[in-house]
Amino acid sequence: MTTLANRPKAALLVIDVQNGVVARAHERDAVVANVGSLVEKARREQVPVVWVQHSDEQLVRGSDPWRIVAELTPGHAEPLVEKHYGDAFEDTSLERVLAGLGVGRLVVVGAQTDACIRSTLHGAFVRGYDATLVSDAHTTEDHTAWGAPPPDQVIAHTNLYWTYQTAPGRPAGTVETKAVDFSGRS
Repeated sequence: MTTLANRPKAALLVIDVQNGVVARAHERDAVVANVGSLVEKARREQVPVVWVQHSDEQLVRGSDPWRIVAELTPGHAEPLVEKHYGDAFEDTSLERVLAGLGVGRLVVVGAQTDACIRSTLHGAFVRGYDATLVSDAHTTEDHTAWGAPPPDQVIAHTNLYWTYQTAPGRPAGTVETKAVDFSGRS
């Protein structure tokens, strides 16, 4: 039901699953495994997988912290979008990549829940995309020392509020890894 004309396809959007981003992330291994299973499912179903990779002063291009985790390998033909801001659409090629693929529906996974995941979800939604968050395939670090809730609560809250996100002509929502349906029927 995307509001984007002539863009009926779905894509798996993998955000910032990089060594330096998920090294201390909540349930890191389980989340990375879920992301991996969705990458495999998307490839089997010929659904585009679009990778997003953040770079800044802490994630210097080419450094080990900047690299995508060893468990995941972008395919040679799969787009990789470099970003410098939380919202993966801001000052990147993401919109052009998705338009070229005919994508109007995003299934979103990755890190960090309270930063780039939220920013990109909202960025996609206001740009007219259907945006589904995979509830057990995103994570964040523990920022309780700075007054944030524990990471499991940050993740749960994001899943809760994204479940009820609505706007004219486009749905949002959350779904578990095992229930992801790239056809959009569920």
